[in-house]
Amino acid sequence: MDKTDNLYEQVDLIREVFLYTHRFKDTTFVIKIDDSLFDHITFPVLIQDLALLYRNGIRMILVPGAAGRINQILKEYDISTEFHRGIRISPPETLPFIKMAAFDVSNILMTALAAENLAAVIGNWVNARALGVEDGVDYQHSGTVHRVEGETVKKIINEGLIPIFPCIGWSSSGKPYNISSTELAVKVAAQLGAEKLFFVDALEDLRAGDLPALSEESVVVDGRISRITLTDARVAVSSRRGEPRALALLEGAVQACEGGVDRVHIVDGRVQGVILKEIFSNQGIGTMIHDNPFEKIRPLDAPALPHVMRLIKPYIDQGMLVHRDEETVAERIADYHIYELDGSVYACGALHVLEPGTGEIAALAVDPGYVHLQLGRKMVAFLIREARRRRMNRLFTLTTQTADWFESLGFRPAGLEDLPEAKRKSYNPRRNSKIYLLEL
Repeated sequence: MDKTDNLYEQVDLIREVFLYTHRFKDTTFVIKIDDSLFDHITFPVLIQDLALLYRNGIRMILVPGAAGRINQILKEYDISTEFHRGIRISPPETLPFIKMAAFDVSNILMTALAAENLAAVIGNWVNARALGVEDGVDYQHSGTVHRVEGETVKKIINEGLIPIFPCIGWSSSGKPYNISSTELAVKVAAQLGAEKLFFVDALEDLRAGDLPALSEESVVVDGRISRITLTDARVAVSSRRGEPRALALLEGAVQACEGGVDRVHIVDGRVQGVILKEIFSNQGIGTMIHDNPFEKIRPLDAPALPHVMRLIKPYIDQGMLVHRDEETVAERIADYHIYELDGSVYACGALHVLEPGTGEIAALAVDPGYVHLQLGRKMVAFLIREARRRRMNRLFTLTTQTADWFESLGFRPAGLEDLPEAKRKSYNPRRNSKIYLLEL
């Protein structure tokens, strides 16, 4: 390879990095870091890389694993604990030591961030409940996440702080529980609508030969599973083939995707620069588990029409969407798609043809109870893909209250003169909608 080829490669990499940082700006990454990495030589570099991402507009939440530190402290005090189905049984006398370990690793993370001039806060934002009794075994003070105080955490993030979640949850009466850091990271990512969840662990690559046969949609690079579909990951978890630690993380990844997280990454934290390499290279360096965001999107049909009208009515009442009745929607039913799950409609959107090669995204609505699943983004991404499939090269959208959101998706401001003539004539100046354009 000559110098010119090398220069082109570097320019392509720089271009790709800028595209990714723009795409992920103001999104949230949840990152679970295993405590076995805290003494590893790459740990300071990992923190520096996280600081770099944070300074480029990526919001983050950190969940430190604590199993190793818990084992260490309990051993120091000559206390033994038992496990059932891979879960530690936590008698009352162990709780002070488990809390000590949980907050110790959280403080290590906070100190490391302070060295990078980043402010962090450790908090009690997790409501938990007891795991109870299973197979006759009482888990005692081991619990499971019931609820995450998402609004409080979002306020903390908006104030420029990085939340750190220790693996302790509290009941409504203040009773503490030892909870799984992996489960905690999954629940936090799902409930706060994270763009990505990272499991940074001391773990070798997931190899194709260790798991059941993968479908063509999954990607294998030199034996390493670079990408695995949610369907393949479910099969792998149920087969129980593979290293138990890797399967536990894979199971957590499945749960996160099912909870609405688009991408989960399992990476080896002992590799220098692993987070950046995983994000900014085409094949990554770890394993990405991903759902198909479009598999639940289908064309609108007559039986679902009343559900769509129910969905868009509040948006019409608030002035966010132009008025359209059921007859109007039915006349252009072929333009509409819906996001359907278990027979219920949670989002909708339309792709109207304005003129050959030009379309409009319209009637975009999401059930307010499901906004955290990023259904609006998924619907727009689907409509953009549909526009490309139909060989459109320009997409417009008109909005009164979501301009910033469309800009975050790559749309740019446009003027009335940019609209096709028919659409320009039907433009309602009283609504004063902002016009946005996406070049395809």
